[in-house]
Amino acid sequence: MSAQTDTQGPVTTVYKVTGMSCGHCEGSVSGEISQIPGVSSVKAVAATGEVTVVSAAPLDDDAVRAAVDEAGYELAGKA
Repeated sequence: MSAQTDTQGPVTTVYKVTGMSCGHCEGSVSGEISQIPGVSSVKAVAATGEVTVVSAAPLDDDAVRAAVDEAGYELAGKA
């Protein structure tokens, strides 16, 4: 049985990231996550710690965690 579904279109996922406190933080996190293949949009909000990612398919959590780590912050999980 295939794990794929018939659903077409972008996938939106909201992640919680700790340690962001300003616009520079938002830019760092957004820049790293946007380099993950399939990502079409990233919006980070330091005030809430939420990062909204739009991608062609569900992203591998380890890839997102690695990107957030590279930016110098910590992925707390999905919101």
